[in-house]
Amino acid sequence: MSDKILIVDDEAEIADLIETYLQNEDYSVYKFYSAQKAWECIQTMEFDLAVLDVMMPDIDGLTLCRKIRNEHTYPIIMLTARDGEMDKITGLTLGADDYITKPFLPLELVARIKSQLRRYKKYNPAHTEAEENDILIHMGLVMNVRTYECSLNGKALVLTPTEFSILRILLENKGSVISAEELFHRIWQDEYYCKANNTIPVHVRHLREKLNDTLNKPMYIKTIWGVGYKIEEA
Repeated sequence: MSDKILIVDDEAEIADLIETYLQNEDYSVYKFYSAQKAWECIQTMEFDLAVLDVMMPDIDGLTLCRKIRNEHTYPIIMLTARDGEMDKITGLTLGADDYITKPFLPLELVARIKSQLRRYKKYNPAHTEAEENDILIHMGLVMNVRTYECSLNGKALVLTPTEFSILRILLENKGSVISAEELFHRIWQDEYYCKANNTIPVHVRHLREKLNDTLNKPMYIKTIWGVGYKIEEA
């Protein structure tokens, strides 16, 4: 079964162009020129990835991104204007996994989509099988890095790909401080992210909420002010 890709852009020419390129790659494309119409579809269908334009008249792409991320973990790629640096930062803090600026080469977008899908499938339990040496355990927190499953005291945690990646890096380096810049590089491998210094803290805050952790007396993710983050050795 082909992957289901959601395309939302009120510029029909761009949406149609993306649709053509993705259909040529045998993806199932669901295209909307209206964010509201797209949201109605999202309520009834599970997608594998979404491509959202930021500037739309009814519901802007950032709002739609936040609404999707509240309920789903599949990758989101934002389409932004060339000078929309704040849109890029805001999109990432709201849970987007990547962005691409307009105008763009369709083949570059296709490559980004393929990359995000590979990453998502790698951590999706529907696509992989567990192995014992892929289990990370810390104080009731259990992470399977192959099946993208994570639980806390026996209760499943629903993490986005970015949250999962941050937590995995910290668990694999227990006792060591990992800077926000290093987390940026290891997750996205893009120099731009090193400049968006509020993105990692926002994702860490979301993680803390899901772990029922606190900033002042953390049981899991500890902030080393001015340096980075770490999980203490048990």
